[in-house]
Amino acid sequence: MESRTDVNRRNFLRLAGGTVAVGAASLAGAALAGSAAASTTAGTTATATAARSRVLVPPGQIGIQLYSIRDKVSSLGFRAVFERLSAMGYAEVEFAGYTQGQVGAITPQEIRQLLDDNGLRAVGSHRGIADFANNMERELDIAQTLGMEHVGTAQAPTNTRTVAGYLAAAEQFNGFGAAASARGLKFYQHNHDGEFSFATDDPAVRLYDVFYDNTDPATVFLEMDVYWAFVGQHRYPGFEPVDYVKRNPHRYPLLHLKDGEVNPENSGGYDIVEFGAGDLPYKEFLSALAGGGKRHGIWEQDNAASVAAPGYPIDSFGNAQRSYVEIRSLRRC
Repeated sequence: MESRTDVNRRNFLRLAGGTVAVGAASLAGAALAGSAAASTTAGTTATATAARSRVLVPPGQIGIQLYSIRDKVSSLGFRAVFERLSAMGYAEVEFAGYTQGQVGAITPQEIRQLLDDNGLRAVGSHRGIADFANNMERELDIAQTLGMEHVGTAQAPTNTRTVAGYLAAAEQFNGFGAAASARGLKFYQHNHDGEFSFATDDPAVRLYDVFYDNTDPATVFLEMDVYWAFVGQHRYPGFEPVDYVKRNPHRYPLLHLKDGEVNPENSGGYDIVEFGAGDLPYKEFLSALAGGGKRHGIWEQDNAASVAAPGYPIDSFGNAQRSYVEIRSLRRC
């Protein structure tokens, strides 16, 4: 396992190159501007603005879905995990439950204190549809205690893949969204690939469209898992994932930045890999979105506890650290 010192050193060395390059560009710009003093301030400002515009995921909005490192949460607990994530540079966490396995019981208030102690923000949480249907106010209480702005589910709206089934699910989610909105929260749904399939009773209708078109855009939000959207495109062609976000950017405050490597032998078209080791066109995807800095980029890798990039030992913390560096280095096309 890498020490926090190792993590900080690697982050520094990786990111220092980009910092030096930007600094060199600024110095060069200043030297040229010296021949025209009147334009010095404007030129420096323009250079700084251009540099900022190239950042696709602002460092203060790079988060992690804790499901990616669930083995660490279960074996080490939230305290040790939050300390390590903070040292890596992560600013936000998305929960996948509020327990810490063998480490022992912990309250939402205690989790919030650990977040605060480590300079982390809770950006959202994946909970089951039944949790909201059976005890919505308790779920919203926990979300507010943790200080999160978003709360939602990673479950498909329904397992009934008919138009009527998705219309009924949309009505249920409108109720969830209204309840969350009344408490100042944004309720969201996270997709997998199945939502992009076609209705079993009408093969011309894509189920995601039924849900998208029949939920209230003011209260029901969406978290696009980019990997699963591309798997959906592979299995159920006829759409571009980014077009959904572009259609109404306001509805997508969260993105799951999960990478995939092309594998023709996988029925989904891709294998899940750590960020930066795959083939998904993240630069193009994120560059196509206006106001990219308004969205939270959340790294997730379902198999981080069992798969590492070639040359590295299996260790979900290692995957998390390397993926953070790769996301941090993304620049606009």
